[in-house]
Amino acid sequence: MSTKLYDSIPSLDLADFTSGNPEKKKQFVADLGAAYNAIGFVAIKNHGLSDELTQKLYSSIKEYFSLPDSEKAKDERPDNGYQRGYTGKGKEHAKGRNTGDLKEFFHVGQEITENDPIKEEYPENVWPEALPAFREVGLEAYRTLEKAGVNMLRAIALYLGLDENYFDAKVKNGNSILRAIHYFPIDNPDEIPADAVRAAEHGDINLITLLMGASADGLQVLRRDGKWIPITALPDQIVVNVGDMLARLTNDKLKSTIHRVVNPPRELMHTSRYSIPFFMHPRSEMDLSCLPNCIDAENPKRFEDITAGEFLNQRLAEIGLKKK
Repeated sequence: MSTKLYDSIPSLDLADFTSGNPEKKKQFVADLGAAYNAIGFVAIKNHGLSDELTQKLYSSIKEYFSLPDSEKAKDERPDNGYQRGYTGKGKEHAKGRNTGDLKEFFHVGQEITENDPIKEEYPENVWPEALPAFREVGLEAYRTLEKAGVNMLRAIALYLGLDENYFDAKVKNGNSILRAIHYFPIDNPDEIPADAVRAAEHGDINLITLLMGASADGLQVLRRDGKWIPITALPDQIVVNVGDMLARLTNDKLKSTIHRVVNPPRELMHTSRYSIPFFMHPRSEMDLSCLPNCIDAENPKRFEDITAGEFLNQRLAEIGLKKK
C-alpha cells in the first residue's frame, strides 16, 4: 500500500493507455493505481475534449447563469431530486452539514436513444428556452467525458486485477450527470452565514468524477496527513478523482478523498467561479458489494452490501436534494 504524500496531484497521459503500446499502457495502470491508492486524484491530458468545445460550453453556462433567478427557476425540478435542470442558490449542502453551499448549478443527464428499459428510470433532460444552443454543446461534452471515463475505468479494472471491460456494461447508459456550477459573487460577505463556503468538504457519490478546468482557484483536497493541498490542472488537463461508489467497491483500496472549494479572499468574493464536473455513475442495479480480492485479514470488509441506485438515493437525501 502506497504511503507517499503528494504536494500536488500526479499528471498522467490517457494516450499512454489508449495508444496500443503495451509498456506505456502497463505503466499508466501502475501510476494511476498508485495515485488513487495514495490521494484519489490525478490530472489527465489527451482526454478527448477540444479547446473549442470547452470554450463553447463555458461560454454557454456563463450566459445561462447571468439570467435572472426568476428565469432560471423555470428550469427547477425538485420533484425528481433536482437530478435534471436547475438547482437554486444554497439548496445543496455537504453531508453532515445544514448550511447550504454558495453555488447554483444545472444538471444534464443521460439521453438514451436505443431500446433500453432503464430509460424509464431517468427523468427527461431540461433544456433552457433562453439558451437553445446549450443542448448541442452540453450533450457533446457529456458524450466526450463519458468516453474518457470508460477508458479510465478500464485502467482501474486492470489495476484491480479484473477483466479490462469489467465496468463497460455497468456504466453503459449509466445515470451519469454533467453538472455546470456557478459559485456566485458575494457582494456583501457579512450577510452570509459565518460557516458558508462555496462547497463544503465532501466526497463524491459516484464511481469517478471528471472535472473540466475550473475558472478560478479554490479546489483543495485533504491529504492523508490532514493537510489541505490545492488542486490545479494545466489548461489541457482534466482532473479525475475516485468517488464513494468506487471506494466501497474496492473496500477503500482506492481513496474517495475529501475535497472542498474554499471561498476566495474577501476582496475577491464579488467575483464568479465556474466549474463543470462530470459525475460518472453506473446503472442503478450495479452491485457495490466489496470485491473479494480487496478483502483480506488486514483489510476486513468495511461496507455493507448495497446497489448503486440504493446508495445514490441515500446520499441525495443526506445532501438535501431528495426527501428521506
